[in-house]
Amino acid sequence: MSELTGPRQVILVTCRGSLKKEMSTEIQEKDGIIAVAWHMPVSKEPFLYAIAIGKTRFTHQLIEQSQSFAVNFMSADQKEAIIKCGTISSKHIDKFKEANLTKEECESIDCPRIKEVIGYLECQVKQKIPAGDHTVFIGHVHNHKLNKDKPRLYHITKDKFAQTR
Repeated sequence: MSELTGPRQVILVTCRGSLKKEMSTEIQEKDGIIAVAWHMPVSKEPFLYAIAIGKTRFTHQLIEQSQSFAVNFMSADQKEAIIKCGTISSKHIDKFKEANLTKEECESIDCPRIKEVIGYLECQVKQKIPAGDHTVFIGHVHNHKLNKDKPRLYHITKDKFAQTR
């Protein structure tokens, strides 16, 4: 399907949830990152942004629990970090550390975002729509910023990418 509908800009979605540790009653806070190519603005007023997350993904569980997420627009020079975040799970690994990305706190929601971004959107889930093997999370954007204009990375299919400029 990607070859037909692509290329699509790749973003990193960050989130946080409080989950029970495996084999324990202890609660731990867990931050997650996932690479996403299925995303889009869906309303100007109010400002709403949609992301599609696979129901089996750990990030899906964190967003379901926290009801918030940050959309991080990355530059093409972050390709290796983006690929790493799209190929390993946050369940047992700190993707910020593994991908050499700097975590900073969102201003309007309880969620991390990535410091090395072109821009970001801080979103509170307003609606979720089951869509086959994915859920479309529609977030109300409470805070956003464009930091810089740099070439962006686009996913074509499998391990094929393109970039602007």
